[in-house]
Amino acid sequence: MQGKKLYSEKLFASFQLSERVPKDNFYRRLNDALDLKFLYRETKSYYGEEGQQSIDPVVFFKLILVGYLENLNSDRKIISHCAMRLDILLFIGYDIDEELPWHSTLSRTRALYGEEVFRSLFKKVLALCVSKNMVAGKRQAIDSAFVKANASMDSLAEKEILDDGDDFADELDQNDDTSKSVSARKKKEVDQHHRWKEKEYKDQPGGNTKTTERKDDFGNEIRPKFLSNHTHYSKTDPDARISVKPGKPRQLNYSAQTSVDTRSHVITNIMADYSDKRDSQSLPAALDQTIANLEEVGLHMEELLADTGFSSGSALRYLKEKNITGYIPNFGQYKPVREGFIYNKEKDQYECLRGNKAILPLKKTGPTSKGYIMKVYRSSETVCKNCPLRTSCIGEKTKFKKIDDSIDKPLYDEMHARLQTQKAKRLKKQRSSTVEPVLGTLINFLSMRRIWTRGIENARKFMLGAAIAYNLKKWMNYSCKKVKILAMRSELSKNISLYRVIFLQASGSTINSETH
Repeated sequence: MQGKKLYSEKLFASFQLSERVPKDNFYRRLNDALDLKFLYRETKSYYGEEGQQSIDPVVFFKLILVGYLENLNSDRKIISHCAMRLDILLFIGYDIDEELPWHSTLSRTRALYGEEVFRSLFKKVLALCVSKNMVAGKRQAIDSAFVKANASMDSLAEKEILDDGDDFADELDQNDDTSKSVSARKKKEVDQHHRWKEKEYKDQPGGNTKTTERKDDFGNEIRPKFLSNHTHYSKTDPDARISVKPGKPRQLNYSAQTSVDTRSHVITNIMADYSDKRDSQSLPAALDQTIANLEEVGLHMEELLADTGFSSGSALRYLKEKNITGYIPNFGQYKPVREGFIYNKEKDQYECLRGNKAILPLKKTGPTSKGYIMKVYRSSETVCKNCPLRTSCIGEKTKFKKIDDSIDKPLYDEMHARLQTQKAKRLKKQRSSTVEPVLGTLINFLSMRRIWTRGIENARKFMLGAAIAYNLKKWMNYSCKKVKILAMRSELSKNISLYRVIFLQASGSTINSETH
């Protein structure tokens, strides 16, 4: 007989969330395992003694954790999603007839708390992972990824540098009769700063030469302009920076510097930084936080795995000072040897092995146009003048041979030698299989594709929240996985013992107590 369900809503009903939510539900297990009462102490200084009660700090952090775990991209969606889920209502401590906090409360509370509150929760979760032996601490892999800021390219405005230069020049003209030349020089310097060359655009992160073609309200084409962090800023989020990676659109981003432990891929630190900075510039600050986080849980960092973007003289010096062994491929301009020349370390000079056997002594040490500090080695014009290999070595127009080396070349040489070992080749694969999947998970599945807050301080809180959710989920899954592995090992051991007894019986052997 065909059934037919007739629905009639009851005016009163006896209902309990604890009876409806299964015991093995993720949020129920998380609620039983995670103790967040310490947050009352961490956030007490942000509240006064009078006025209306705010949202419970524990409820706030549970709500934002739900936003990351459910891959939601706005505070409004978090509230509407929680209202429809019985397990989440039980997790945050609300009944089905209780009204949830207004979505703007989440935004205001996130802005109220300082970064140290989010970092204290991150360290708490990291300690939980350490307690389950998920973190070794010895070897860390670091990488970065661009995270879209809460601002569009249409919010870019041109920096008012030229106007400031004119005002400064007018002020000088009024105060000094001899200021005309000073005014002209000042205006020229400002004008040169404002009009960057195309080559210089390409050398700066986020400053390539692609232009935007726009039309005004009347359909007239507006003259295209070069968009660079040197000449433009976002009116919506001044801390966001123009940046681009191959195959990706140019947009306003932040950089997520992420450190991951190689044992179980637990995040040991995450830091938001300006996206126009090189990874090597962000390395010291990111590693300082990583080392501090590990030391608080009694672990010590010894090795670092990173890609070429983190290679620089200052970064290698930093690792040397911290006594950390790095495995970082040198950047493309590095040359381990100079063809046809040998370096004499004692005399600090290059010596030619062909032709007239020229000597290239150290001439000077100074910065280049890009800011690199280089050592310049140069030969004598008279020696190279009659060299039979002059054309192939230095060309016809040049009169001497010149070799430029970074002042940190010994550090690059040391790194180059280390990367030739079998261990380095193995660790290169380990780095890509460790930190890159973590960043992919954060961006694609834990709501870090786009930051919906503004300002770098809020961006740091936002990324810390995503890392907390990632580590919590891994911590919960690890505990279940460990129990499952132990059960499988026990079952396998029983089967092996049984098969051994059957084999001995079939072969007619005597089974004594030791056989069992």
